[in-house]
Amino acid sequence: MKFDMVVIGGGLVGASLVAALKNSGLRIALIESREPSPIPDDSSWDSRVYAISPGSVAFLHDHAIWQRMELSRVAPVYDMAVFGDDSSSCIHFSAYEIGVSELACIVENRQLQTAVWTAIQPQNDNLEIICPTRCTAISWHESHAEIQLEDGRQIDAALVVGADGVNSWVRQQADIEVNRHPYQQIGVVANFNTRLSHRHVAHQWFRRDGVMALLPLPGNRVSMVWSTDEEHAAELRALSADQLCQHVETAASHTLGELQLITPATGFPLNFVHVSNLVKPRLVLVGDAAHGIHPLAGQGVNLGLRDVRKLAEILNDRGLQSDIGDFILLRRYECARKEDILALELVTDSLQKLFINPDPTLARLRNLGLEITDRLPLIKNRLMQHALS
Repeated sequence: MKFDMVVIGGGLVGASLVAALKNSGLRIALIESREPSPIPDDSSWDSRVYAISPGSVAFLHDHAIWQRMELSRVAPVYDMAVFGDDSSSCIHFSAYEIGVSELACIVENRQLQTAVWTAIQPQNDNLEIICPTRCTAISWHESHAEIQLEDGRQIDAALVVGADGVNSWVRQQADIEVNRHPYQQIGVVANFNTRLSHRHVAHQWFRRDGVMALLPLPGNRVSMVWSTDEEHAAELRALSADQLCQHVETAASHTLGELQLITPATGFPLNFVHVSNLVKPRLVLVGDAAHGIHPLAGQGVNLGLRDVRKLAEILNDRGLQSDIGDFILLRRYECARKEDILALELVTDSLQKLFINPDPTLARLRNLGLEITDRLPLIKNRLMQHALS
């Protein structure tokens, strides 16, 4: 089987790339090891949510993905309040103040994943979805790459796209150097009913025991993401439902009143990942295969979708270049994405290190920094404009 492009990894980023290019005339294959989980019929809530930026919403809408969402399960964020660890310093962000309809939309992972996969159906002569199956080997040649599948089939591709996550097998096969370190933190997630309305405000607290965010869901519901050290994460997950609610209520300074747990707490490890190269001849990395950042800024998935937007733009605007795996063409993608990725890597990694440092002088400085930034609208707007893209 011969294809122009083979995307390995059918998560949100990989499948979105296929959706963006499915009508481009390129012959594309998507390889994924697991079929997407169906949305349950019990109206339960997914504990894994994303804060999707307006720029990402526009991209998803342009490729008939956003329209397939169950919008009654999507919550817009109109304002954001970020608190320091001294119980008084705070910075506020407002969609109204910067002239946009919302700062972000909070969506469930499984809802968005289902919408993306629905958008790439049905398959046509130029698109083949090979799922479920795994790749067992890749060999690189001057004119193409050869991919071996576990069922014995071989696929030839002018371009391989690695979209297979933070532990990317494709990246490993290409011998791309990785600078990686664990934060020794767990992102603990759970959903709650709230007695008081969140009024579509996202709240975040930089605490001595980690960073806790309460993100609005439809109705009087919120999704919690608490990035904390492994020992504290284990303690949180071991609490009873009532104990966890009381613990989160206190950590949130009772901002939303009494809480009621609606999805049990679970967790995922947090890692920093920086890759030396985003491209090699006949290879491109996107999404978590290309970078891994701390979730405190809520920008991980948007960073991956910006990868997809730029790659799709470059491939669609390649002019007379018929070889989409040409290294010079792919270097355009790498040059276009490096600055955005490096900036977010630096900001999130530095903030994480700053707020876990127990030094009292640093504590005073970081809280003072929040207060000063809140009084400087030009800086606030500059920060938000990047996050909205």
